[in-house]
Amino acid sequence: MNTLKLTYDGDQHATALREPHQNSVAIDCPYTAKGDEFSPGNLLGISVAGCMLLSMGAVAQRDHLDLGGTIVDIELTETDKPFPHVDTITMAFDIPRDFSARDRDKLERAAGLCPIKRSFRDETTITATYNYAVSKAA
Repeated sequence: MNTLKLTYDGDQHATALREPHQNSVAIDCPYTAKGDEFSPGNLLGISVAGCMLLSMGAVAQRDHLDLGGTIVDIELTETDKPFPHVDTITMAFDIPRDFSARDRDKLERAAGLCPIKRSFRDETTITATYNYAVSKAA
């Protein structure tokens, strides 16, 4: 059984731990701390992009497509109306290889079915663009 624990370390810093493997992620508040670590909003964007990319990866693995080296640029915008929240998540998937139209459709459909993406309220705008045959340095 995997257990997630979050410990408040003080000064607007926290540490997330995944047991039993002892993987950790440092978190801080971008407004009242230094902003040196991941913010909760950063993790939100990473979560949805990661879920979409891994959903694509499942199709790629099944169909022997190589997604290695794919980079996703993630941008979040926030609003304070009617309350503070993430308003939009915009992602650009830069995929180093080109695929047939049929394979592209399967990959993009899999990304759209990601359960994390489907967990957001309708008021949150989530957009993704898929750029094929684009190679970027990580």
